[in-house]
Amino acid sequence: MTDYSYLPGRAARARPAKRALRAAAVTAVLALASTSSWLWMSGLGGVAFQLLDQRRAEETEGSIWLPAYSAAVQGVQVSGLRDNLSGLTFNFETGTLFGVVNRPAEIVELSRSGALLRRIPLKGIDDPEGIAHIEGTRFALAEEARQRVVLFDLPVGATQLDLSGTAGTVLNLGLFGNMGIEGLHWDAANRRLLVTQEMLPVRVLEITGLEQAAAGEALAVDIREWKPGHSFGHAAGDLSSITQDERTGNLLLLSEMSGTLSEYRRDGTPVSVMPLWKGWHGLAETVPQAEGVAVGPEGEIYLTSEPNLFYRFDRSPRQTKVAARED
Repeated sequence: MTDYSYLPGRAARARPAKRALRAAAVTAVLALASTSSWLWMSGLGGVAFQLLDQRRAEETEGSIWLPAYSAAVQGVQVSGLRDNLSGLTFNFETGTLFGVVNRPAEIVELSRSGALLRRIPLKGIDDPEGIAHIEGTRFALAEEARQRVVLFDLPVGATQLDLSGTAGTVLNLGLFGNMGIEGLHWDAANRRLLVTQEMLPVRVLEITGLEQAAAGEALAVDIREWKPGHSFGHAAGDLSSITQDERTGNLLLLSEMSGTLSEYRRDGTPVSVMPLWKGWHGLAETVPQAEGVAVGPEGEIYLTSEPNLFYRFDRSPRQTKVAARED
């Protein structure tokens, strides 16, 4: 007959081990949950998916193809600016860049190497975050705190600008004023303004009718949401800026929290992604707080980062195929 008398004692001795195992399992589950929450908030889970998907892909015609880019100018401090450099747009007519600074509010004009050319203090504007060149002397400006977009003219050679009496379009994007309008880009081919909401929720809006409303011709401003076409949504914890490559029509979305620049076709198809991390794309250091992005006439990509940093990424000369955009 088998003797089972040893079992109670053995079971008793096993209880602490089982309790320890259960505690370790609970700790692991909680750690995974917290990590998953952090990954979701930062958007890095989606970025990882994009990078893996990108490794299986090849450069396609009609794409910017961010893997072909490397840093040509990186982390250059814009002399004369101390902090709060945010937003960026390329003016193809002047061949220069325009950005915004808040506290105090001002517009700055920069050379393609990041030199400060002009400062234009602003009156009547609170918390500017995004700027877009429309045409000629016409620009659009985003006020994050008031959640509105202002269209205005910036005279050639102006050294100050009073926009106190300029009417704007209030978008009412949510309860959190500091998580509202963050980036702007003017889609000249379709006469519409592309707007990024920073977070809660993260989204891109397409706005038409602003020009007519600003001129008092019509009150019908149409706002539609543009959505990326994959299950991870925007694959970013926030959206700090947006621009469009005029050659292909593809969008570039910048995320400060995720530290990435992502390329999408206009139909929402993800194309490529560029991590702005140390060791990637020739970066000696991680871009600390990416806030503005613009594309130049040769396809070069410009970035600004708070407090006052300037970057330029150039495409490898060995990879130059770009197809014409389709609108």
